Parts: sequence; structure tokens; C-alpha cells
Amino acid sequence: MKYSKDEVIQYALEEDVKFIRLSFCDVFGKQKNIAIMPHELPRAFEYGIALDASAIAGFGSEIHSDLLLHPEAETLMPLPWRPEHGRVVQMFSSISHPDGRAFECDTRCLLKKAVTDAKKHGYEFTFGSEQEFYLFNLDENGNATSVPSDSAGYMDIAPEDKGENVRREICLTLEQMGIRPESSHHEEGPGQNEIDFRYADPLTAADNAMTFQRVVKTAAHRNGMFADFSPKPIENAPGNGFHINMSLRPFKNEEVFSQMIAGILKNAVAMTAFLNPCKESYKRLGNNKAPGYVSWSHENRSQLVRIPAAFGEYRRAELRSPDPAANPYLAFALMIYAGLDGISNKIELDKPSDINFYTAGAEVLSGYQKLPESFEAACKAAAQSDFIKAHIPAEIPAIYCKK
Repeated sequence: MKYSKDEVIQYALEEDVKFIRLSFCDVFGKQKNIAIMPHELPRAFEYGIALDASAIAGFGSEIHSDLLLHPEAETLMPLPWRPEHGRVVQMFSSISHPDGRAFECDTRCLLKKAVTDAKKHGYEFTFGSEQEFYLFNLDENGNATSVPSDSAGYMDIAPEDKGENVRREICLTLEQMGIRPESSHHEEGPGQNEIDFRYADPLTAADNAMTFQRVVKTAAHRNGMFADFSPKPIENAPGNGFHINMSLRPFKNEEVFSQMIAGILKNAVAMTAFLNPCKESYKRLGNNKAPGYVSWSHENRSQLVRIPAAFGEYRRAELRSPDPAANPYLAFALMIYAGLDGISNKIELDKPSDINFYTAGAEVLSGYQKLPESFEAACKAAAQSDFIKAHIPAEIPAIYCKK
């Protein structure tokens, strides 16, 4: 249910809400929040709630440190793991300067702009995500260890799969919050899990991706485990992927859909620094089904873009390079602009690459463009890209690539 501002105030009164968490994320996608009391809601909706930007990486300096959070009523959702009496709810927030200007490093606002620009071109995009994570045991002090929760493999079941009850709790909690998971299972790595989501509009899908990580970490801790979303938690085991499924509405014809994919492939190298934003990301790429080359195919999971079998409006492209360290707002915005680039310029899609990139010889591989092999190389590609300069405020690449 999408609430209005007045309905949020009424909900807080009727449902014994005592704390409202105004959620946002930093440039890198790390979720933050400020908790306010119900009597502050009218002020929050009309004027915003101040935050000290200088304390958040990439948000500002001590000289220009004031920013305002503006809660968006339609994003209201309860936090079911908090007490029923004196309940706690969450709303996502936009960020502005005190003079009302949108904050240039508010990546949620950037995604909104991408959605608006797509509509001007007559298109809407939907996204569905698949996030992988590892579960590690906690020690007697509640700190994470390097010991995986189990040694089960792909789609194994209990008792070998010790994450089954945690995934169950995660899915039920998400349902209570109005988020619809589609499936869940044990992944290939020891203690590795995956939960997939139904498609949604870009902003909802990105909000859900943020909420998902919060719910997973909370449920894991309640069960004596630590949830790790980093790209490569275990050196010789599969990394964590953030596979992003992207669909186009309206689905006019196969040619336009192919142009969308061609746009993503054309700009893939330039986008990599934001889809794989830490040094450990590059230990994952090119290994264990994570792509290392710019290519596409049907069904083949060694490719950068995979096109699952489906027809008409259910056609989707799965981008397999991102990892869960990526900021979903930034990732989705870049994918929208890349898709529009392909459609607007009628870029032709190359023939599918029906080869296994993990077993192909050097002669075959030499015909394909490689994804950046380090974060430094990815930053260099972003800095040289007119596509990135056109769609991402200069402050964001500067922040990413100086860390």
C-alpha cells in the first residue's frame, strides 16, 4: 500500500508507532538512517530533517555540512523484528541542500531522473534482482568468524543446508514488509545463499534491494550468524553476485530489445567501477560463473549478459557482472541510460557468443573486449567515458575513485 503524508501521520497514531526511521544511503550504497518521533512527522514532511553531511563519506565538508532529509510517504513500511508495542517503521528519503536544491550525490534522486528521462523517450524499465550472500558463524562474543555456516552445495537441502531456516525467516519478514521474494536456495559456496525477487519499477526494486540486505543481516544475527555480501568472502570459493534482470515496457519488437542490450554491452566497461566498486570485486570477475568479457548469449552463464528463454513482455536481459557492494540506485540508473543509448542510436547487437569463456583458448578470447581487471583500471575507463560524464554528476566518480 502506498500512503499519503496524512495517512502516515494517522497510521503512526493508530498503530502505536514510536519511532520513524528516515532511511537513505551514502554514495556507495551503504544504508543510513535517522530516527524521529511521531510528533516530528509534520515538520519532516514540510521542511525536512537536518543531517550533518560532513560525517558521511562523500557527502560534504565541515564548511558545507548541512543537508535535509525529506521522507517519502509512499515508501512507509514496518520493521517487523521490532516490538509490536512502540512500533518502528521506515521511510526512504530524498536529500536536498538547505536552499531546496536536490543534493547532487543523492543517487536515489539520480535514479528518479533516469526513470523520467526514459519516459520522455516513451519507455519504462523494470528490474528484478538476485543477490547472493554468505552466512558465517559468530564467536562467543557475537563477532563474525571465517567459518561458514555449512558445507552444503548448490540447491542442497537440510540438514546439510543450515541456512534454510534463516532464508525462511528472511522471506516471511520481507512479505510482512510488502516485498515479494520469488525464490530462495543454497548456492554453490559453503554457507552461500541466494534469494530472488519479482520484477518491479526501478525505484521500488532499488529500495527493495537496500531493504533486503538489512533484513538478511538482521535475520542472520538473530540466528547466531553473520551475513556477508562482500564480492569474494572466501578466496577459493564462488563470489557473491548481484545479478540484475532488466525488462523493457512497452515491448515493441525484438529489434528494440536487442538495441537495449547492445547499449548495455557498449557501455559495460565504463560502468564497471560503479557495478563493482571495491578492489575485492575484481577477484570475483572472470571466475566461478562471474563474467570477464563483454559478451552476450542465450542461457550461457559465462556471459556478461544472458537472455533467459521468455517471450514478449516477459523478455529480460540479465546483467551478471555486478556484485552486492554496488549501489542499486546508481546501478539501475546507469543501466537505464545505457539501454536508452542503444535504442536512441539504434546500435546493432553482435551475434551471440555461444562459447564457454572459462575453457576457451587464448586465440578465441583475443576477439573479445575484457572487463577491467582492477578497480584502478575501471576508474580509468569511467574517467575517459563520455557516457559517464553525460549521466553521472562529476562529484560521484571523483568520490568513488579516490577511495
